[in-house]
Amino acid sequence: MKASFSKALVSVAAGTLLSTSALATEFMTIGTGGPTGVYFQVGNAVCQMVHREAAEGRSAGRQHGYRCSAPSTAGSIYNIRNIEAGELQFGVAQSDWQFHAVNGTSKFDDGQIGDLRAVFSVHPEPFQILAGEGSGITSWDDLKGKRVNIGNPGSGQRGTFEVLLNANNADLDYFGTASEFTSSEQSTALCNGDIDAYGYTVGVPNAGVAQAADGCGASIINLNNAAVEKLVADNPYYAFATIPAGTYSTTSADVTTFGVKATFVTSAKVDADMVYEVTRAVFENFDAFKSLHPAFSNLTPESMISEGLSAPLHEGAVRYYKERGWM
Repeated sequence: MKASFSKALVSVAAGTLLSTSALATEFMTIGTGGPTGVYFQVGNAVCQMVHREAAEGRSAGRQHGYRCSAPSTAGSIYNIRNIEAGELQFGVAQSDWQFHAVNGTSKFDDGQIGDLRAVFSVHPEPFQILAGEGSGITSWDDLKGKRVNIGNPGSGQRGTFEVLLNANNADLDYFGTASEFTSSEQSTALCNGDIDAYGYTVGVPNAGVAQAADGCGASIINLNNAAVEKLVADNPYYAFATIPAGTYSTTSADVTTFGVKATFVTSAKVDADMVYEVTRAVFENFDAFKSLHPAFSNLTPESMISEGLSAPLHEGAVRYYKERGWM
């Protein structure tokens, strides 16, 4: 009797080990941006779709075994660098920084990131300069000598400000002071009178921009001077963008600026099955994904697998797109 009971215990233990092994959990991390920005929403929306698909512990779904987190990070350049280092499996990045990473230009002139891979693009991201009420700032020229927040190192907005300064044959001395508040701090700084303006590359609408525009009368200025026209003409990852009248309480007329696409990227070193399951989770739950933020409302699969992508598509993503007949 004792021998039979012992054999039964061994059998149960072995079965438990096999079951645990079959459903081994693998974690992935998505680099995003500031907690008030749309990148943070993108990363967490993707994670929601991954967890929505997971069948472990439920009767239906995919037994892929993946779990996901999307913490706030410093933004585009940080995400790409940390994907390269293997600290992140995925990240959200502006299309211009994806281009520069692949080509070894601008902030990546220390070397190309040959393993960078695209998965899909997401929403358009106009570069928006918010000017404080009463600051007298209505154009780029008015920023001269003002207190301007250029963003934290590693962020896309910081990089774009530096591109704009170079395009206008200026450097940081063009501003009276250049502060480095993060995207989650800059609206409060503007409303408190600590700065006169800040720049932000972000999808529309955005809670941080609304805090400044609707909360303390800040307005978005037009960015369509000759320097910006040349930037758009010379660089395929830039395009003119319109922020419609009525988007915020101070947007009384359409605002013309320029922008990029938010893109979702990974590394060739990330397992193809993981990338496949992430891609599948988003597009098999596409309506649910689009409902998670207003910036996603006009997304289409066609645009997401073709626009703003300078890096080669990851083989895991390609597998899914071919299954759907999209490639």
